[in-house]
Amino acid sequence: SWDFTRISVTQNSLQELKEIWDQWNDEVKQLFYSGYGDLPYLLDVKIQVDKAYSRAVNVPAFLKKLMNITGMSEQWVAARIKQKGDSKCIPWKNLKDLNLTHPDTKKKVDVFALSICDLVIFPKALGHVDEAVTDLFYR
Repeated sequence: SWDFTRISVTQNSLQELKEIWDQWNDEVKQLFYSGYGDLPYLLDVKIQVDKAYSRAVNVPAFLKKLMNITGMSEQWVAARIKQKGDSKCIPWKNLKDLNLTHPDTKKKVDVFALSICDLVIFPKALGHVDEAVTDLFYR
């Protein structure tokens, strides 16, 4: 069964990501393509929330992975990690803020890629980036 509220929120977040992408100049977009290939095309994928999944992983590993991806301090990341059901996640709003304000372009690009993966591949954790997404980054 479809959860229309979840789909609506996910589509709104995807729209926000598209707007961020549109604000980037060609240099930043090239940096993104060189690191993540055609990932931006996922911004146009139809979302099937019922196909998403989540699983619990080691919390310290999640914290360290988020620190690596975002370039933020342990204190910053730890203060934002939330428990949702049986897994840990970070609110989408925190990543959106980083997408808009991060001073390091490479980290901004990494956070943007994480956001796309979260919204398209693992949209189950409504409004949050699930730890399974950070696992995907380290494969």
